[in-house]
Amino acid sequence: MENRIKLDFEKTFKEALPKEEFDIKQKYLNNFLKDGFPSKKKENWKFSDLNQIISKNIGELNFYNNFSNKTDNLSFINKFEHNKIIFVNGKIENIDFNFEDKNKINISNEKKINIRFENNSLLTLNNMFNENNCLITVKSNYKLKRPLIIYHFINNEVKSTNINLQLNFLLEANSSLKLIDVFNDKSQKNFINIFYNFDLKKDAILKNFKVDSGENNNVQYSYNNIEQDTNSISETFILSRGSKFIKNEINCNLKEKFSSAFVNGVFSLSGENHHEIRSQINHLSENTKSYQLIKSVMSDKSKSVYQGKIYVDKVAQKTDGYQLSKAILLNDETEFNAKPELEIYADDVKCSHGSASGNLNENSIFYLRSRGLTYDEAKKLLIKGFLLDVIEKITDNEIKEFIKEIMGFKE
Repeated sequence: MENRIKLDFEKTFKEALPKEEFDIKQKYLNNFLKDGFPSKKKENWKFSDLNQIISKNIGELNFYNNFSNKTDNLSFINKFEHNKIIFVNGKIENIDFNFEDKNKINISNEKKINIRFENNSLLTLNNMFNENNCLITVKSNYKLKRPLIIYHFINNEVKSTNINLQLNFLLEANSSLKLIDVFNDKSQKNFINIFYNFDLKKDAILKNFKVDSGENNNVQYSYNNIEQDTNSISETFILSRGSKFIKNEINCNLKEKFSSAFVNGVFSLSGENHHEIRSQINHLSENTKSYQLIKSVMSDKSKSVYQGKIYVDKVAQKTDGYQLSKAILLNDETEFNAKPELEIYADDVKCSHGSASGNLNENSIFYLRSRGLTYDEAKKLLIKGFLLDVIEKITDNEIKEFIKEIMGFKE
């Protein structure tokens, strides 16, 4: 891999960048070669070896992405009106805010290179090969009229390729954004590496929905960093079911008082799919709140992992933190791993965490069958009720109904 990444790095940047920018990229390259892809030796990856996962599902990985942005397979959601950002092969093809006041949205290309999170080799890789940092600013006191959907498409000529993309969002004071990430692409055997950075100012509201629904053999890593000011709210909902492997990481810093973060997720896995959510909520000021609820249903040889951590700084008195993960295993070959953590340095807090897993309750199935349902109908009803507990926590009714339809739960 080392020779391949060096050659592809030279092809990508040697003649394309000024020397100063090239040298910074070179530092990222050296750091990545030192650390490599994460393995089980890393505490945050103790249930996965990304090197092995890439080797098994992709083979040799290419890092040179010079593919065209054209594809004939663009399909869009028509359930409701929305704004769009379209990525094709990891590059922005179109940004469309047609439903908004254009004076209230600012789009700029940030040429400066992101130097944060250097202890994460995948973000180092992302910063190395990412060529543009697009910054989307929602101006003060503006609430988007329609959701923003980010579409990710990869055309059929792209295989065994590392695709890196990055977006930055600034929500100014008292602004709001509803953002839906849609991964319904049918491409095969690529490694997709995504980094989003959100900066929420006072009273700003972010509602972020990540929807992975299309079956494919891609390996995907997604990292959301969220910085929150006074009285800001972030809601993250993850529907995880399509890709061969996907790991979603959420890092949320509640920096000022009365800020709050909510992370809810649903795994619905089959085959040999392996999906993970890792969340870390950092309570860094007094009177902050976090809530996390993750539920999994697995069949065949699928595997799900939830690692959730609540960190409470010594100044973060009056913190309220809640975390719970539950899983239903439909046969003996499925696997569920949970690692809930509390790290608390303040003494006036209310924090809890827990995890549970098991099979469907046979007594409940028997009861439903006694009311006229077949065995399969009873199982489906119990699974639906189990997962709807999470989906019903979505605070936007239009998007909630959209998620229910994807899951086949709509009446």
